[in-house]
Amino acid sequence: MRLHVEHRTHYTYNAPVFYGLQQVRLRPKSRPGQLVEAWEIEVIGGQVEVTFEDEHANSVELVSFTPGQSEIEIICRGTVDVEDQAGVVGMQGGFVPLWLFRRSTDLTRLGPGVSALVDSAPRADTDLDALHALSAHILSMVPYSTDQAASNLSAEDVMTSGHGVCQDHAHVFITAARAMGYPARYVSGYLMMDDRVDQDASHAWAEAHIPGLGWVGFDVSNGISPDARYIRVATGLDYRGAAPISGMRFGQAGEAMSVSLQVQQQ
Repeated sequence: MRLHVEHRTHYTYNAPVFYGLQQVRLRPKSRPGQLVEAWEIEVIGGQVEVTFEDEHANSVELVSFTPGQSEIEIICRGTVDVEDQAGVVGMQGGFVPLWLFRRSTDLTRLGPGVSALVDSAPRADTDLDALHALSAHILSMVPYSTDQAASNLSAEDVMTSGHGVCQDHAHVFITAARAMGYPARYVSGYLMMDDRVDQDASHAWAEAHIPGLGWVGFDVSNGISPDARYIRVATGLDYRGAAPISGMRFGQAGEAMSVSLQVQQQ
């Protein structure tokens, strides 16, 4: 399936910003099952200083603000051809050893809430079935809701609240999968919803590494493994390692952000 993406992120500030840097992880890479036919990133109010690969082999643009700006816009657009591989990504590559994906982070630290969820998850005969069962169990225990969408909620915070968005579901799944002995990681990317072109936001899901099969994706929020509607962009131990845009700036200027995103089949 050929998917076309146009994604605009617009920041405005209530005072001029004289120095700022942003790490932009918005460039997907070609891999088995995903061919990037064309992709460009445009910056208005700043410039790309350097492009590099981080420790997870994500493509990263380091963007600087033009001094004195009160707004900056990052636009990415392109076309990606995606095959349905039932969520199977394959064996671990890149610079990070597989054992690192068992390490907890502030957002994926095991606590009583996730421990209880793991204990109550249905058992299965195979690793793949066990992880699919875990995904369904999380959605039943933590229904999807946009009532809160903070980016700093840990898996335990999500269990306490009792509901969450795709990012929250990914963190709970990662924490639980690691507790069950599987390496797990966070994925940021795009999902084409079948009933619309304009999307509310970019998407997130999780991957677990299964012996003999490699990395397999699990989209808890939608109850499936990623198919040909998903574009995989960046991975990390949690949201902070795969965030589409993150950075810093000097000064006390207040910030407002707006996002427009279109994903459609070509």
